[in-house]
Amino acid sequence: MELSQILLILGSTVLVNNFVLMQFLGICPFLGVSRQVETSFSMGLATTFVMTMTSAATWLINTFILEAFNLPFLRYVAFIIVIASLVQFVEMFIKNMSPVLYKTLGIFLPLITTNCAILGMALQIPMNEFNFIESLIFGFGAGVGFTLAIVLIGGLREQLRFSDVPESLQGAPITLILAGIMAMAFMGFSGLIAM
Repeated sequence: MELSQILLILGSTVLVNNFVLMQFLGICPFLGVSRQVETSFSMGLATTFVMTMTSAATWLINTFILEAFNLPFLRYVAFIIVIASLVQFVEMFIKNMSPVLYKTLGIFLPLITTNCAILGMALQIPMNEFNFIESLIFGFGAGVGFTLAIVLIGGLREQLRFSDVPESLQGAPITLILAGIMAMAFMGFSGLIAM
């Protein structure tokens, strides 16, 4: 595989087709966990790990089981089982390694299982007919794009604490406005890479 193909897939998933800001997948943790940069970054790392591992596992399952036995209708169920298993692994790891982070992420950590960005990414792999390496790069890029988006909004939300935001816009309204502005900014990358 050529370096240009790797960069094309990475650039496309991180910037041009960002799962959060362009496809509007994964909005729940994007809005729920993004109050601080540190927490946002940790959530982004956990999601990136799950997305990368999911891309590998779902490609293998899809190629060697679902397509080999003509069972593509089982993709949703199989992919959700893979995602839930990986999230359980990540949750146990974080709980043992950093109880403070585990408590900070709270309910949003097990909710990675229902993060539609991960399922959307897994379903796009067979649609794009990626090979194994391309799938890994796609999953990693999707996770990096998710991390970029959640850390950016986390940084902006931290700065809002020191801003004079009108009472009617405090909380969710200003966060949604910021997310909309970020999405418009990321629209500037469209057309940069055709995929």
